[in-house]
Amino acid sequence: MKKNDKSPVSAWDVPLALVLLTRLPLPHLPEAVFSRQARAVWAYPLAGAVVGGLAVLFGWAGLALGLSAGPAAGIVLAAGILLTGAMHEDGLADSADGLWGGNDPGRRLEIMRDSRIGTYGVLALVLSALLRWTALTALLASAGLWALPAAALWSRALMPVLMGALPNARGAGLSQSVGRPGLAPVAGGLLLGVVLGFLLGGAGFAAPALLAALAALCVAALARARIGGQTGDILGAAQQVAETAFLLTASAML
Repeated sequence: MKKNDKSPVSAWDVPLALVLLTRLPLPHLPEAVFSRQARAVWAYPLAGAVVGGLAVLFGWAGLALGLSAGPAAGIVLAAGILLTGAMHEDGLADSADGLWGGNDPGRRLEIMRDSRIGTYGVLALVLSALLRWTALTALLASAGLWALPAAALWSRALMPVLMGALPNARGAGLSQSVGRPGLAPVAGGLLLGVVLGFLLGGAGFAAPALLAALAALCVAALARARIGGQTGDILGAAQQVAETAFLLTASAML
């Protein structure tokens, strides 16, 4: 592959998205591939589908072995955390600490960069895990397995929207290194997310997807108001909030 490949779509985009968004044991990619990070965001929903699909398999295996829905839901959560290295959970915790713990944008960004976790971060993680576990328990008990891969892929399809709509608040870090994607890859990711979502859940995908999108937009608006834009932590927080909103809405529709 040529360095600085500017083609709109590449076969390398899918493995690149998997490398960026998961901790799967993938082969080492050529260095030139990473110049496509901003163009590869259209493939984020595919990475989410892989994570969600594998997590569902673990949950299904638990049910097949005789576990009730509650423990199986716990296995699904644990699998998702292991598959992603808890990168999005880390973003949620850092964002909660920073957005609510500082008095000005500079101090908030400083708190978000600190590896230590504070009260807001702990509470955000506990509430997120509890809400997702509750929703997953209801979905697993009612043959709603489709909702997890759908939530995983759709929440990751929304991340590039924030990347494209908001400036980088720090001017450094993971989000800055990826770059600001253009309209085409962002729209491509959304379209792919919609198609995959409806294939999985049919008409039942629409309401959870809408609520998840609104939740992600709320995170975006808060980040714009509090720190002037987005960071990698904000993107992770948006993914977690969107996924939680999707699962809660899907479980409420049972």
